[in-house]
Amino acid sequence: QVQLVESGGGSVQAGGSLRLSCACSGRTSDANTMAWFRQAPGKEREFVARIFPNGNTLYTDSVKGRFAISRDNAKNTASLQMSGLKSDDTAVYYCAAQYIGGSETVPSAYIHWGQGTQVTVSS
Repeated sequence: QVQLVESGGGSVQAGGSLRLSCACSGRTSDANTMAWFRQAPGKEREFVARIFPNGNTLYTDSVKGRFAISRDNAKNTASLQMSGLKSDDTAVYYCAAQYIGGSETVPSAYIHWGQGTQVTVSS
């Protein structure tokens, strides 16, 4: 079993920055691909970014150039550095791990999820 715990959420003004972290414990060897999703009130959970064990990354178009996903395989952590935040980025952000196939940008492609961390951007 894999456990994921997010941290680093909070409130920030538009244009500001936040860094989210995801700590992975348990069967960390199963974590392989790690990803960040977000869910705003009344909306479906949407893909933000993912990173392979070799460091290859993928971003949704709306965050390209503003967000950066990274991982530390030795510490079993993944991070999401967010800058140039906009009010549209307000959501609960979830860390996901263990990609099982299909599109990497859909929630059903990942087995393990964290509890989420709230990010609120005020304009």
